[in-house]
Amino acid sequence: MNRLNKPRLSVYAVLCYHFALLLLLYALCRLGFYWTNHETFQHLSFIDLCNIFYGGLRFDLVAILYINALYLILQLIPFPFKYREGYQRGCKWLFIGTNSLGFLANFADFAYYQYTLKRTTASVFSQFSHEQNKAKLFFDFLKDYWYLLLFFAAFTWLLIRLYDVIKLKAAPRFKWNVYGVQTLWLLFFSGLCVIGMRGGWRHSTRPITMSNAGDYVASPDDMALVLNTPFTILKTLKSSDLQTVNTFSESELEQLYNPVHQPQLNAPFKPLNVVFLIIESLGKEHVGALNRDLLNGTYKGYTPFIDSLVDQSFTSSHTYANGRKSIDALPSVISGIPSIREPFVLSRYSGNKTTSIAKLLADKGYETAFFHGAPNGSMGFSAYTHLAGIQHYFGKTEYNNDADFDGIWGIWDEPFMQYMAKTINTFHQPFFTAFFSVSSHHPFKVPEKYKGRFPKGPLPVQEPMGYTDFALRRFFATASKMPWYHNTLFVLCADHATVSYLPEYQNTVGYFSIPILFYYPGGAQNPETALKGKTDKLIQQIDIMPTVLNYLHYDKPYFAFGFDALAKDKQNFVVNNNDGSFNFYEGDYLLQYDGKKTTGLFNLAADRLLKHNLARPEAQEKEMQATMEQRLKAFIQQYNNRMIHNQLTIK
Repeated sequence: MNRLNKPRLSVYAVLCYHFALLLLLYALCRLGFYWTNHETFQHLSFIDLCNIFYGGLRFDLVAILYINALYLILQLIPFPFKYREGYQRGCKWLFIGTNSLGFLANFADFAYYQYTLKRTTASVFSQFSHEQNKAKLFFDFLKDYWYLLLFFAAFTWLLIRLYDVIKLKAAPRFKWNVYGVQTLWLLFFSGLCVIGMRGGWRHSTRPITMSNAGDYVASPDDMALVLNTPFTILKTLKSSDLQTVNTFSESELEQLYNPVHQPQLNAPFKPLNVVFLIIESLGKEHVGALNRDLLNGTYKGYTPFIDSLVDQSFTSSHTYANGRKSIDALPSVISGIPSIREPFVLSRYSGNKTTSIAKLLADKGYETAFFHGAPNGSMGFSAYTHLAGIQHYFGKTEYNNDADFDGIWGIWDEPFMQYMAKTINTFHQPFFTAFFSVSSHHPFKVPEKYKGRFPKGPLPVQEPMGYTDFALRRFFATASKMPWYHNTLFVLCADHATVSYLPEYQNTVGYFSIPILFYYPGGAQNPETALKGKTDKLIQQIDIMPTVLNYLHYDKPYFAFGFDALAKDKQNFVVNNNDGSFNFYEGDYLLQYDGKKTTGLFNLAADRLLKHNLARPEAQEKEMQATMEQRLKAFIQQYNNRMIHNQLTIK
């Protein structure tokens, strides 16, 4: 159809066409999101997908209305100048520009989702605000996912071409009646927009939020497919406030769950050195010694040195991260504070008075330090460690040798860990240090001299994981010759899990499964102090702080949301949260809770792949479900109320 033959319709018909076009393109974005992350959603049937795509229309419409609010106003105002060619050309490029940004956000999550398992939210701006090499990260992302840039360009071109398929007809003669009719149309469309932005027309309808996506899925894990990224960013621009919870009385609450830890005064304090080793993206799947049952017992993994540590350490068959981002890990591991809904350090509650294992041990005369080979300020770690009471920060600046810089994230793990060992050797004992690795991170490279040395595996992360494992081997070889080594308790864990290949890890449990090892080389000679063996007790990142403090016989009350993994009782639980949906583990069971109701209950001992949802009124496990719901609600009440009232320490 040539330019002259294009149909010309009223401004209202043209607007309806433009919005129908956007809804179609957003549906194509959802299809692309599904296609690029198909392994995560392969359990969905055709009927499930139809329901998800239908539900997604609500969220797409909300995002489209917010993004095009100014465009709508400019097209609906009842004045004749809006029909001028120059005015309409400006409206067109406003429409193209703002909606292209929306498509860009959707396309970015085609690739980014596999690492976070959630749609990107507004916290991403704070998360990367401290990075000094944003441009390098951006261009490396484009290099690896160049095809997304082509798809984005094609989408934008398609939007430009289709925008003018229907043209605006000539302006009517503006008399008082035309002004009146167009004013009524303005009010009518404004009302429709308000209804659309709220997600419904009933006065009892609350504004639509991300949790409403749960209406269209059986599992919270699939909510990301219902949502779109512009919606999740817009809905989280204003940091959400937690709500006060009063489900239980104070006495009931203390009986169900109490995050105040009382000292066990049965032995004197042991002033062991403490070293935390937090490994980037070390999902449990990569550790062969923790997966000896996989592939008919033939699975070797990609971390031979960590395998050797497993046999000399205390660990569990069930060890979990509390979050899916690096920025979630430090408060969990060092302060015993998990992130709920958004990273704790980016929330409005990050200014609360908190404690940490570093602060408590510093009061005992410990020297404390944090090592991270990235540019100082990366991920906001230097700010957090300062608030956590850590005395010394050693980063790329202190290392002071860019010859060992990987060009993107920081100093390669091997030389930086050697630097760490030698620096620790200058500390007075006892000391506490924490290390956060960088090399097993996208774009998953290894130093040139080690190319071809480590197995690549089916996932890109597995080759650099082998390199970081080698860096750990060399660190321990160096440290073992130093005078402080045998008086040191090492704790090794991951910040979070990452993309998965094995079916056993392609589910909610696998997405949060990480190794957690407690290794005390000096305790092997004494059965009373030995840390060795494997339990089936649940362990999570927020358990690390209370486990270490109780092992040292710390002699004062302290606050931490976790449990002592070495305690003989098993009255503990694990909790992790993604986008406001809770995964609550207790005993052999996993309960999924969307903030209002239980959406899933699984017996992990009998159903590792999460195929059989037991959350049904007639199920035999309804008593177990009720008990787990009660303890989860107790956790939520303690978490919310203590955050709101700044009660994260012991007076």
